Amino acid sequence: MADDRVLNAAHRSVLANVAAWLAAGESVWLCTIVETWGSSPRPIGSWLAVSESGRWSGSVSGGCLEEDLLRRTASDGPAQPVLIDYGITDDDRDQFQLPCGGRIRLLVEPLQSAAARAHINALSESVGRREPVTRRVSLQGQPELTHGNDRMAAAVRVQGDLIEHTLQPECRLLLIGAGEVARYVAEFASAADFEVTLCEPRDAFARGWGHAHLPLDRRLPDDLIAESFSDAWSGVLALAHDPRIDDMGLLAALTGPGFYIGAMGSVRTSAARRDRLASLGLPEDALGRLRAPIGVDIPSKTPAEIAISVVADLIAARHHLRAAPPSL
Repeated sequence: MADDRVLNAAHRSVLANVAAWLAAGESVWLCTIVETWGSSPRPIGSWLAVSESGRWSGSVSGGCLEEDLLRRTASDGPAQPVLIDYGITDDDRDQFQLPCGGRIRLLVEPLQSAAARAHINALSESVGRREPVTRRVSLQGQPELTHGNDRMAAAVRVQGDLIEHTLQPECRLLLIGAGEVARYVAEFASAADFEVTLCEPRDAFARGWGHAHLPLDRRLPDDLIAESFSDAWSGVLALAHDPRIDDMGLLAALTGPGFYIGAMGSVRTSAARRDRLASLGLPEDALGRLRAPIGVDIPSKTPAEIAISVVADLIAARHHLRAAPPSL
């Protein structure tokens, strides 16, 4: 299951639509799952946004609650944030077809004022900067944003009349070197909800790349790392088997805070790489962060098998990143 603290593609789509509707002068109601009991088709923190003209974005169920929420907001949307429960009674469960007797509590909040527009714009800016952010919504007041690196925080906390929704950036990956292993890593990692970029500055490999659904970025890896892969939610994988570009990327990544920096190769190749990076001036503590050979230790031989071992290790590293206590 995807981590429910992560601001994923669905959240970004809802946020973009809400900003557009508010900019057009429409009122919007943002529905957030804040608690669930039993089975729930969508995780805590999921969003559904509804505009006063009836447009909608996102989902808080498999479709059984959306129609009722559209009707509620279109006919008499609340003027203040409210908590709404579904699935408390047998009639509820029959009417809304909640699976397995589950129960869902939603926060439904109006976004109508200039202050609400400013709040959504500020949230959009934080998302664009890949900053972890918490929305604080009071049932009696305007929503607020707080910023920080609270990795231990639950997705949503309900404390009386105050609801806090914490969101963290998606983990993104830079794969250095186009090849069959990179192809499968990109496909499997994308399916596992990583944001993936393939880097290939070498002309011969770029010209021969036959997977149009996986576009290549032709810039040098150190430039890409400095620009877009230099935060704690970034990973860099050297898959080129070419020290000219692998080492360039590793030198840039290992001195940063990325959650995963790894290189493909045998035990002997990995030892030679460490010696080479040390000779280039990489500090010992930074060199100690290198994962090489890359991936979990399974008897993988084919490109697809190697990619499975790599993505399994990435998933484990992401889990530990999300569970780690905040840095002091």
